[in-house]
Parts: sequence; structure tokens; C-alpha cells
Amino acid sequence: MSATRYRRFLKLCEEWPMDDFKKGRDLGTFLRQRVALAFREGENTQILDPEKCDQMYESLARINSNVYRERFPRVMDTSFTGVTVEECKVLLSGSMQQMQQMDEEKKGLWKTLIQRFSSKAPEEAVEKASEK
Repeated sequence: MSATRYRRFLKLCEEWPMDDFKKGRDLGTFLRQRVALAFREGENTQILDPEKCDQMYESLARINSNVYRERFPRVMDTSFTGVTVEECKVLLSGSMQQMQQMDEEKKGLWKTLIQRFSSKAPEEAVEKASEK
């Protein structure tokens, strides 16, 4: 029976998408490592708690097949912050060049607030804030 469980987990690992932008932090990579650790002996691995193993597989399979995404559809593709999916991917990727490019495209929140609430020129207010 462990051979069947092992093959099911291997198939799940093959189907699970990998995000190249999150090197070392990708859920697919983590899942593959955990399966390799849990099934060190491959099909011959003795599973201590088969019920828990089956439950874990079923949970991961539901996530992978987007059961919850279909059951609870999102109205908008942004969060309460207004950040879009693409912007979130860039922020989570850790790529500083892409983040700097986004900063150039949009003013930072800090500069916007200073411009709105300051009677002085924005450069002077920023300099004054950095002096403190």
C-alpha cells in the first residue's frame, strides 16, 4: 500500500507548478523535498500513520486542482492594498531591478503623502524628514 501512496505523491509533485521567480522559496520545491524526505526508501518506505498521509495527500491534491479557487471565486484580482497580481509577483520574486522599475513608474506612498500634506516643496520636506 505504501507503493501506491508513493506513486500518488510522485504524480502530485510532477503536476505541481514551479515558480521560477521564487528560487529557494517555491512551494513546489518545498513539496518535492518533503516527499523525498518522507519516502526515503521509495516504494518500500513504511508509513507510520497511513491515515494522516492520505489526508495530507488529499489536501494537497485539492489545492493543486484549484478546488477552493473555484468554490470561492474572487471578485477582483487585487487585495485591499490595491496591488495587482503582477505587482505582487514582482515584489515576492525579490528582483530589485524590477522593483526599482515599478518605483519609477509609480510614486512612492511616502512621497505622495508628503506632497499632499506639506505646504513646502516636496524635496525640502523629504530632506527635512531624512535629517530627523
